[in-house]
Amino acid sequence: MPAVRPETALTTDRSEQSARILQAAADLLQEQGPAAISTRAVATAAGVQTPTLYRLFGDKDGLLDALASYVFESYLAEKWALEPSADAIADIRHGWDIHVEFGLRNPAFYALMYGNLRPGRRPAAAKENGQILRHMLERARQQGRLRVPVETAARHIEASTTGAVLLLLSQPESERDPALLVGLCDTVIASIVSDAGPADAATTIADRALALLAALGESNDGRDSDPVVEAGFSPAEAVLLREWIGTLAR
Repeated sequence: MPAVRPETALTTDRSEQSARILQAAADLLQEQGPAAISTRAVATAAGVQTPTLYRLFGDKDGLLDALASYVFESYLAEKWALEPSADAIADIRHGWDIHVEFGLRNPAFYALMYGNLRPGRRPAAAKENGQILRHMLERARQQGRLRVPVETAARHIEASTTGAVLLLLSQPESERDPALLVGLCDTVIASIVSDAGPADAATTIADRALALLAALGESNDGRDSDPVVEAGFSPAEAVLLREWIGTLAR
């Protein structure tokens, strides 16, 4: 059997210690709630010295950040694994449902990631979840489905889902009604989505350029006034602008 290099053994030991500490923290969080998560309590539950925890995670904030990523690993893997459909908006709705379902099923974990507000600090897992959402919204933009910029749409969805889930979690479990989130989802989606159905991005751009060209007129056609010039362009710039829009329309 080949000898194990000292640095390899050290890395393995650190990895095993980290996993043991994170699992102990997750168990404490689920069984006793956020108040149970102290560095001393977690170290004791994991069977390590407190200095070991600080060496691996830096401080309590570092531990909480790593814990959020640890407990959300399966959730994020599920969202990344979603196969894109032909309708990006349907995918966004599906992602909304997964988010809400996970939050209501795992209240302590959800509160850790979204309820533990620390200005200037956001768990890496929350950032990754935001990246997944923005990836979905970018597909919707490419399909010509968004009426607002991707970042604006993302903030609307994030504020709505997290706020609504945290509100439900603040209520007694017997009084939580997830059905209320269906109407909220419909309202938010309607506010960010255009009325047009799915379309090829190139075709959408061409159609819009053609409509704009029709409104402006392909040339001045001897008219006394030119809407492009009246908007502040010079006659030469108006010609060039029409040429560019014509290229898009083709």
